[in-house]
Amino acid sequence: MKTATIPSLRVAPELRQAAESLLAEGETLSAFVEQSIRSQVEQRQRRQDFIARGLAAREEARRSGRYYSAKEVCDELDALIKAKGDAPGGKQ
Repeated sequence: MKTATIPSLRVAPELRQAAESLLAEGETLSAFVEQSIRSQVEQRQRRQDFIARGLAAREEARRSGRYYSAKEVCDELDALIKAKGDAPGGKQ
């Protein structure tokens, strides 16, 4: 697979110094920047997926006419948390 480059980026010297001060042993600034970009891409993909699921749920609620109160949702979440805590290896 061919690789591509990310455009070079001008930043304030303070930002570069701050980034360099946080590098792990043996880590390069380039590796840090690449990982930062990967993290942002993943976060934004998760956000888009979350929004898409929410919009789909809204449409399903409109289609079916079935809506859930905040209490119903919280009660179900509490039950899931309790079940997880009661399961072997679950946190109490």
